[in-house]
Amino acid sequence: MSMLKIEHLRKEYPNVTPLKDVCAEINKGDIISIIGPSGTGKSTLLRCLNQLEKPTSGTVTFNGEVITDPKCKMEKIRQKMGMVFQSFNLFSNLTIIENIMTGPMKLLGKSKQEAFDTGMELLKRVGLAEKADNYPDELSGGQKQRVAIARAIAMKPEMLLFDEPTSALDPTMVGEVLQVIRSLAKDGMTMMIVTHEMKFARDVSTRVFYMDEGGIYEEGTPDEIFGAPKKEKTRIFIKRLKQLPFTIENADFDFIGIISQIEIFGKDNMLRDKTVKNLMLVFEETVKQCISKRSDVFPINVIVEISETDDSVTLEATYNGERFDPVSDGNELSVSIINKCSDDLSFSYENGVNTFRSILRNNK
Repeated sequence: MSMLKIEHLRKEYPNVTPLKDVCAEINKGDIISIIGPSGTGKSTLLRCLNQLEKPTSGTVTFNGEVITDPKCKMEKIRQKMGMVFQSFNLFSNLTIIENIMTGPMKLLGKSKQEAFDTGMELLKRVGLAEKADNYPDELSGGQKQRVAIARAIAMKPEMLLFDEPTSALDPTMVGEVLQVIRSLAKDGMTMMIVTHEMKFARDVSTRVFYMDEGGIYEEGTPDEIFGAPKKEKTRIFIKRLKQLPFTIENADFDFIGIISQIEIFGKDNMLRDKTVKNLMLVFEETVKQCISKRSDVFPINVIVEISETDDSVTLEATYNGERFDPVSDGNELSVSIINKCSDDLSFSYENGVNTFRSILRNNK
């Protein structure tokens, strides 16, 4: 049986609908990383799960109880479904140990001594026992977030929700917070984590949700999502691709205009002049000198891609007609230039469609 079941969850605001139809099941021990562009409902989803935001429609079931039912006692649910916020939400007038002790004493009925002992154990776990008597304003952002995690664990939750736990931190502090979350993962804590830390998501998750278009656009294992995403928007996001697409309808296309677009695109994305030149040469030799000379290929769809993650530059051409590989079937001079400007070449022919791809020699 799943720990958490989300069925057709929808959230509408007056001017926007971030969640249109979200369905998912989370099992005990799952570590779900939720990724995607800003504004795609990632944080809204978490806030709807613990009812900080009331869903417009749909149901959320936690351990067999429908928590979207108005009769549900959410204060009890929140004890078992803890949440860590990007802004820490510590009580500034309480010491660090008091921040951790308050919940267990008031909500779980723990004695002061028991709450103190547990709080100190948790502070040791997150490396902050020496800060027990300090106040939040005396801690760094990373230390505050570690305290916030310790406070959430003190309630002995069955599941933790993390809403971009490192987004408010200086980059030098991110690692210390992620390390604490990693330790929770090793202990088997069920977690849903909204994050922009892609390497962390790949390393720690059992499953990854990519959110877009008002729902979970694609989900899978980290290897599936980061290594071989099936959908185009996922691929563009994961590789942080910048694209220049264009379509060539006939042999009399505006070669000068397209070459100019490619040059501007490359320079706008700070490619070196040599790389831009290689890109322009590969386009000229593959498309103008080889592919477009054939009458049965149109339209030719070309995409130039630049990846921010690995600095790769790719030119891909897709076209119709009989099998025609510009490298094996093209003229000798063009083939020589294409090989000289490319680090890797690939070609496929399926169902009457040719696909040629060149990964450019990027002189960065």
